[in-house]
Amino acid sequence: MTGDARITTAEQAANDPLILAFGRLQGAANRLEYILGRALEEEFGISHLVFEVLLILSRSGGSGLSMGAIAQERVLTTGGVTRLVDRMVTAGLVSREENPADRRGRLVRLTPLGEETAVRAARLHARNVQRHLLDPLPEEHRERFAQDLRTVSVTAGDALPRLH
Repeated sequence: MTGDARITTAEQAANDPLILAFGRLQGAANRLEYILGRALEEEFGISHLVFEVLLILSRSGGSGLSMGAIAQERVLTTGGVTRLVDRMVTAGLVSREENPADRRGRLVRLTPLGEETAVRAARLHARNVQRHLLDPLPEEHRERFAQDLRTVSVTAGDALPRLH
């Protein structure tokens, strides 16, 4: 790989191996987001973002999460999460309940329909992740690739500023 001191022209910038690697990662992520998100929309009528929030809430162990915690997980503004959760409440996927630890706050929890939707959508999503993300790779690389993606994701998450 190259260093930034070796980039002195636009052509060098466009062909720098590090920049190309990130561009490929971003392009693959965008294409996969479209393909996998479209499948969720067609089959279950939910966006990939709604599915992600269902998964985030599923990881909370049923205790629910505040809007701020959901926003931090998805790197969204609290206003954006509020609008998203409003739509999810209307669809019957989540409920808002009082937070016993904070009288002013509310917790978002999965409803039975949200739980069922998360499970059914995850089955389809897992098949599509296998098909579109892992199957194109040599079998002996798949597990390491998944581990490396986790490492990159955690490192990037640790570098994010805390949202307010």
